[in-house]
Amino acid sequence: MDWNKETLAAVIDHTLLKPQAKPEDIQRLCEEAINYSFASVCVNPCYVSLAAKMLTGTNVKTCTVIGFPLGANDTSIKVKESQRAIEQGAQEIDMVINIGMLKSRELAYVGKEIKEIVNVATMGNGIVKVIIETCLLEHDEKIIACKLAVDNGATFVKTSTGFNGPGAQINDVALMRKTVGENVGVKASGGIRDYQAALSMLAAGANRLGTSSGVVIMEAVKG
Repeated sequence: MDWNKETLAAVIDHTLLKPQAKPEDIQRLCEEAINYSFASVCVNPCYVSLAAKMLTGTNVKTCTVIGFPLGANDTSIKVKESQRAIEQGAQEIDMVINIGMLKSRELAYVGKEIKEIVNVATMGNGIVKVIIETCLLEHDEKIIACKLAVDNGATFVKTSTGFNGPGAQINDVALMRKTVGENVGVKASGGIRDYQAALSMLAAGANRLGTSSGVVIMEAVKG
C-alpha cells in the first residue's frame, strides 16, 4: 500500500479519551479531523452529541467507547450505554470485553455481551470494534477473544484501550490479523505516536489506527 496523506488519513481514528478533556478540546479535535479527513473522532460518551453535531455534513464519523477502560460493567449497562451513544449520533462503538470473564473461560458470557452490543449498533447503522486489551491476555486468550468477536458480528477487533498497560504491539496486530482473516478489521491503538509507528502497525495487518497523534503523523507524511 502506498500511504499518502489521503490514504493514511482515511484509516485514523483521531482520539481524545483523557478524563480531563474539555468541550473546547473536543471541538478542536473535530476541527482537526475535518481538516485532515480522518476516518473518525473517538471520544468519551459524554461528548458524543457534541462531536456528532460538529461532524454533521462531513465524512468524519463519530466514534465512542463503551465499558471503558476496564470492561467490567454489567452487560446491561454496556448495552444501555451503547443505545444512548447511537441515539446521540455515534456511528462506531469501541467496546471493551469483560476481561475477567474471558480469562475464567466464561466464553458464553463474553460472546453474548458482544452480540448484544453489535445488535444495538447495527440497528442504528453503526459498527462495533471489540477491544480485547492484548496487554492483559495470554497468547491463546488473544486468539479466543478475536474469534468471539468475529463469531458475534464485530466489524473490527482492537488491540488496546491504552489505559491498562502497553498499547499496540506489532506481534499482537499480526496475530489478530492472522486470526480474524481478511474480512474483519484490525484496529491498532495505544502508543502510536509517530509516522513510522503508524506504518509499522499497518504493515503488520492493521487497517485502522487509534491515536491522539493524528496531526503529528499527518504532518510527517511526505508529498
